[in-house]
Formats: sequence, structure tokens, C-alpha cells
Amino acid sequence: MEKNIPKRIAVLGSTGSIGTQTLDVVRQHSDSFTVEVLSAFNNSNLLIEQAIEFNPNVVVIGSSALHDKVASALEPYNIKVYSGEESLLQVIEMETIDMLLVALVGFAGLKPTLKAIESGKPIAIANKETFVVAGELVTRMARERAVNLYPVDSEHSAIFQCLAGEFHNPVEKIYLTASGGPFRGQNNDFLSRVTKEEALKHPNWSMGCKVSIDSATLMNKGLEVIEAKWLFGLKPEQIDVVVHPQSIVHSLVQFEDGSIKAQLGLPDMRLPIQYALSYPNRLKSSMPRFDFLNYPEFTFEKPDRETFRCLDLAYAALEKGGNMPCIINAANEVAVGAFLKDKIRFTAIADVIESCMAKASFVQKPGLEDYINSDLQVREIAGSFIR
Repeated sequence: MEKNIPKRIAVLGSTGSIGTQTLDVVRQHSDSFTVEVLSAFNNSNLLIEQAIEFNPNVVVIGSSALHDKVASALEPYNIKVYSGEESLLQVIEMETIDMLLVALVGFAGLKPTLKAIESGKPIAIANKETFVVAGELVTRMARERAVNLYPVDSEHSAIFQCLAGEFHNPVEKIYLTASGGPFRGQNNDFLSRVTKEEALKHPNWSMGCKVSIDSATLMNKGLEVIEAKWLFGLKPEQIDVVVHPQSIVHSLVQFEDGSIKAQLGLPDMRLPIQYALSYPNRLKSSMPRFDFLNYPEFTFEKPDRETFRCLDLAYAALEKGGNMPCIINAANEVAVGAFLKDKIRFTAIADVIESCMAKASFVQKPGLEDYINSDLQVREIAGSFIR
């Protein structure tokens, strides 16, 4: 009998929420996956712990100031240690990598994703901002090089799973479900007084700071709408958002005959991570099972787009096209960072984004340099607005 050869994974952003849960999946399926590369920006202590446990070939620490600390700690384990973005881009080209999981946060995920596509490696992608910023470029390059992109976001994984065996059947519409975040049902007056501690308390999911705040503003759902357009080749009017507070139905696909397929499960990111890594196979897992008796009812409602304006701003950016999604992404990253540092109110996040959409230079057909320049310009505009 032929022995199963484990898939060698590079985990970019291994110390974040998605990265640590990815390593939990690897831990449970050590016969199916091994870790070839680990990378983190500045969480050197956890990166060292992970490297000692998983014994990768290479570790990359983003902050060059931390290189010596990591290298010294890992010297007894014969693990190569590099630092900085250029090193990471070179490491991605290693022939010993079978698949990458990109869990870097924000704009930082774009260049590594493009480098992985250039190298012809399949990618499990948890960095929605890459599609938001440069969806046309990313998907075009992936098609040209026949590189498979596997979604890790629970909503896009759900759509992907619903489309299994259906790729020849036209999609009429998809529904991305949203929990509604911690402030569902609240008004602007309430939102103007919320603290970052309150905004970080997501009712159903355990996530990093950035995505938790995005979930609270509904910008996370707006970014997912843009991501879905590129992942599944849809028009804006084919993508709808519905609030589902229980977070059990992860998203739905409606076909031209009116039939709807949905993917259900407990809110646990390890499931979509595992599916992306093991596709087309489903590996047995020890994750908790969903029980209908514990959820006697599912509820669905329209999002409050008037109070949570970020969702409509994302739709507007998608309709405008060009570099406008890149503009809202950069503005949102700066605004969320400012809110987390207590520099602006929660309700000002949408104000920052709207201001940048009005002031930043619009490019109808952007290339990579345009995206990079737009990102830099918008961060300056957003910073000035906040000051």
C-alpha cells in the first residue's frame, strides 16, 4: 500500500488567530500535513514556541530587529531564520513548499500572495484584503498560471462547498451571512459611546483585533462582498448580505432553478481551514458537532445599512471599481488602528473611509504600482483627517 506523503505547508502569519488555528489543524493531522515555513511580524516569543514544536525548515520574522533573538533561540534546532519582507518573498519560492496558507493581516498579504501565484503554488487564503485591494490582478494571474485559490473565510468556504459538483450550473445569487456583531440593533447614539473593549467582544467568533472591529462595523461583510465578487466571478447585484445572529448557516447559494444550498456548522474556523488544506478530501476531525436540538430556531434579518454605513461604502467601492476598493481598505485599516488606540470614536471609522473615497486619486485600470501608491496616499489622507 502506498504511504501517504504529508503536504508541506507554509503558514504566513502563524502567530495570529487564523495562524494558530491552522497549526491546531496540523497538530491533529500530523500524518497529512507538516510545517515547512512559519512567518510572523513581531510576535517572536510565540513564533519561537511554534518553531520548536513543529520544526519547520525555515522561519521568517518580519521585524529585522528581532532576527537575532529568534535565530539564537532556534540555533539548537537547526532551523533557518530570516527577517524582512524581501526574505519572505524569496522563501515563498522554495520548491519544498506544497501549499501556502496566507493569514497575514491587511495590505501586507498582497505581495506574498502574488509571489506564491508566480511560483505556481496553491494557496489557502485567509487574507480577504488581498482580493479587496487587487482582486482583478490576483484572479487574472491565478488563471494564467493555473493556481488554485482556496477560501478560508467561513462565508466563502461555505459558498465554495455549496458549489462542489455545481460549477457547471449558473449561480443566480449568493447570500453571505453576518452575525450582526456585538452592536446589532443599536443606534448611532449608542455606537458613538462604545469602547474598543466592547467592540472586540464578538458574540460568536474568536478573532483577531482588526477583524473583530471590522465585524462590529459590518465592514468585514463589505470586504467579503468584494472578495466574493472576485473569487466566484459574480456581479455586485448577485451578492446579498443577511444577518443571521446564530452564526450556524455560514452562507447560501441560490441557483437559476430557485434551489438554495447552504453550509452549516458550529462557528469554528478550524473547519474551513482544514477543508482548504485538504481539498478535495474531508479529513475526520474531533471538533464539536452541531446539534439541531441546541438551536431550536434560526433567524434572519436585513442588515441596518443606515446605522452601519461601512457595508454600503464597500458596495459603492465595488460598483465604482478601479482602485476604489483599495482606497477603502487602506482607509479602514488606518481608521480601525486609530480606534484601537482611542484616537477616534467608533462611529468615525465610516467618516474616515468616506472622506478618503472623496479625496484619494481614482485610477480606473490600476496595476500593482497603482495599488501600492494608492495605499500610501490614502494612509496619509486618513492620518490627516484623524489628526
